[in-house]
Amino acid sequence: MQRITGLVNLTSTGSTRASPLLLGKYRTYRAIPSSNHPFERRMRRGCAFGSEWRVLMKLSAPIFQLKRRAKLMARTNNVPLHKALDQVAHEEGFARWSLLSSQVGAATLSKTILSRLDDGDLLLLAGRPGHGKTTLGLQLLLNSASDNRKAVFFTLESTEEQVRKHIQSLEKEPLVGGRLEIVTSDEISADYIIRHLSGSKRGTVAVIDYLQILDQQRSKPVLSEQVLALRNFARESGVVLGFISQIDRSFNPESKRLPDIRDIRLPNLVELGLFTKACFLHSGEAQLQDLA
Repeated sequence: MQRITGLVNLTSTGSTRASPLLLGKYRTYRAIPSSNHPFERRMRRGCAFGSEWRVLMKLSAPIFQLKRRAKLMARTNNVPLHKALDQVAHEEGFARWSLLSSQVGAATLSKTILSRLDDGDLLLLAGRPGHGKTTLGLQLLLNSASDNRKAVFFTLESTEEQVRKHIQSLEKEPLVGGRLEIVTSDEISADYIIRHLSGSKRGTVAVIDYLQILDQQRSKPVLSEQVLALRNFARESGVVLGFISQIDRSFNPESKRLPDIRDIRLPNLVELGLFTKACFLHSGEAQLQDLA
């Protein structure tokens, strides 16, 4: 089986088979529900995308059919496509399309990410608000806990009650969420995180919510210094650090389907070359990219 490297695209399409597409220097795979295709048989034996068709079957139809339904609705009723997508999502029990697509894809994508993480990685999880980056970060931690890794969520944005409710909506295995540690201190910073994770085993996974407010308090070091300190700590300890990150509002999905490293919102300068991997999300699509 071919080793998967570079960019991974988990978007469902109308195709009836899984096919590799070559985009620049990256190879992209589209994982499609198809009961007899050899690629799916390999997925069943442990390929990174192995559970996507089972997740999709929880909806009334696969995502590509739901998209087709929304496009027909938009043409028939002469309404914008995004409104038609939200209407279809509402019929499926979701408040809007971005929530449907992120919830369905997070479990599969997080397994892909976890399988490709190396000890000491710094990972960006980046997207516009409401497109699933926090869901993906928590799902990554749930998968890490299921893999008997220490899993920690540091948040300057949410309360522990809010995070626990979010975890409950994602949890597939009973009691796994209880093994996920949630830290909500206002003192969260690079120094705080390093002290908290000191002595953790290699392969421990921590997610930080979120990158752009680590230096919001003037008493904390500037963001560039904090990221450098965390990079050095990750390298030495083998702890994997994920950073939920905002995408700048200048990102225009009509110009390009997904954001990239150039779209990271940086109110304060930080060397993005310190990060080793990044996952960019928008409207149910995701790209996982090696940066270093």
